[in-house]
Amino acid sequence: MACRPVRVGHQVTRILSIQKTANNEAPIPWNESQVEVTRIEDSQNALSLILEKRYDGVYFSGVPDCLVKGLGGSEILDCIPMGVALLDQQNRIIFVNQRLASWFPDQEFVGLNFYEAIGSPSIVGAEPSPLSSAVARCSRCEAEIQIGERYFLMSVTPVIRDGDKVEQLVVSLSDSTETTLKRQKLTALHQAGVALADLRPEEIYEMEVGERIELLKDNIIHYTHDLLDFDVIEIRLVDPKTKLMTPLLSVGINSGVAEQPLYAKAVENGVTGFVAATGKSYLCEDTTNDPIYLDGLMGAKSSLTVPLKHHDEVIGSFNIESPEVGRFTESDLRFVECFAHDIANAINTLNLLNAQRTNTALRSVEAVRGAVALPVDQILNDAVQAIGAYIGHDPAVTARLSAILENARTIKKAIQAVGQEMAIEEEIPECMKPESHPLLYNKRILVIDADKEVRSSAHLLLEKYGCVVETACEGSEAILMVKNSSEANSYDAIIADIRLPDIGGYELLIKLRELVADPPLVLMTGFGYDPGHAIVKAREAGLRANAVLFKPFRLDQLLKICEETVVAFGAEAAK
Repeated sequence: MACRPVRVGHQVTRILSIQKTANNEAPIPWNESQVEVTRIEDSQNALSLILEKRYDGVYFSGVPDCLVKGLGGSEILDCIPMGVALLDQQNRIIFVNQRLASWFPDQEFVGLNFYEAIGSPSIVGAEPSPLSSAVARCSRCEAEIQIGERYFLMSVTPVIRDGDKVEQLVVSLSDSTETTLKRQKLTALHQAGVALADLRPEEIYEMEVGERIELLKDNIIHYTHDLLDFDVIEIRLVDPKTKLMTPLLSVGINSGVAEQPLYAKAVENGVTGFVAATGKSYLCEDTTNDPIYLDGLMGAKSSLTVPLKHHDEVIGSFNIESPEVGRFTESDLRFVECFAHDIANAINTLNLLNAQRTNTALRSVEAVRGAVALPVDQILNDAVQAIGAYIGHDPAVTARLSAILENARTIKKAIQAVGQEMAIEEEIPECMKPESHPLLYNKRILVIDADKEVRSSAHLLLEKYGCVVETACEGSEAILMVKNSSEANSYDAIIADIRLPDIGGYELLIKLRELVADPPLVLMTGFGYDPGHAIVKAREAGLRANAVLFKPFRLDQLLKICEETVVAFGAEAAK
């Protein structure tokens, strides 16, 4: 038997020599300085040595003189797990061992063409003609062949005499059916996994989030059934905050169990919770004797549960169940883990698409809001001034102006509502979510400042937290806007600079009190600059002690003083 080209009279790397002669000094056909030789006298040890190591050749010093008690050369070839054939220069069979003969019963081999004798196999892979290639290259050649439903690894080693002439070929076949089928199944699963999230641009453009999720679920069911031959499956996703495992997909699972709340915890939440909490797969061979199994399929006797991981983070679990005890094997576990990896990637891809959609929506809303905020405020300012000028002169015009005022405010609310609807909170990464300020949600804030940048910033900063912001450049505009606000649409906070073009902060407080008994006023000043002592006078007139904002201010300071004002005047109004 030879594993590499055997060159009689030339260098050979490793030789197993089986011989027994007087003084162990039989002539040898190689230069011992060029080879590594393992000599044994007892051929009973030959088989174990051949199986343990890969030799370049096995040498017998003679037939039958060298044979000792036990096995001879051909008997050793009959015992090895590979099929072996010796071919002549025309690829005709000279000899086959019993292993090869057993794979093709009732077949006569000697004298037949090798390929014809084994059933005209299909060559799999990049080497189309291993027999010819071994002769042409004078070196060992390997290929994979398929015969019916079986696969074999085929190794062809030329036997070369002096003069580099190939006189014979040694062909060995190893049954690789199980390994090949597993590899093909893994390849098919990976291709299926890639296809799970393989959405064409037109699909992404046309499909809503819910439709994409339904398509993913349909594909998972299809591939799980066709490639894994499993029909009872459940997928749950983990909420990063609460650890609640929400069902994404449930097929064949008892509806009551499918709706049962489970958490990613190692105890008291069944196999699903254990797998999600530990990130370890769990093979349950007999559910009736498993300490942590919870009923899923009515009458389930075995289950297989693996984590859905993305970048080592457990995002959910993939559970399969069967009414048969011991239905799943370690091989099934590897297949399901492979598929689960691609499911997790597909889910992450959808989450990224949804997050991108949400991000685009937020940016679009912010762009629209930023573009129309000050122009709409100008419409409000112009409308209230026109109303003041026309009151008592033309009721019809006043009514039309009031309608313009309300419509402008409706536009602001509509933009706010669209932004909240398009920005799906679950799809915003935790690190990108603004802090929650529920006290400010839907509160109406009036900001009065001659600086356009201050007015724009007020919209940008406060509207992120659900505020409805209106602005004015001067005190007279602000007074008219307060005057033309209905009780239902009154301002929850009024933030004004202490030095407006037409009025000071103290005077503004006095005029607002003519319209509102206790106006929710906050005064702003730059670096504490207050030459007219407006803040001191306003405090003496009843301005709250902490109702002062010093510019430049931080966002948290702005939010805090708005919340305090909303709470203080909300409580006062409740009285």
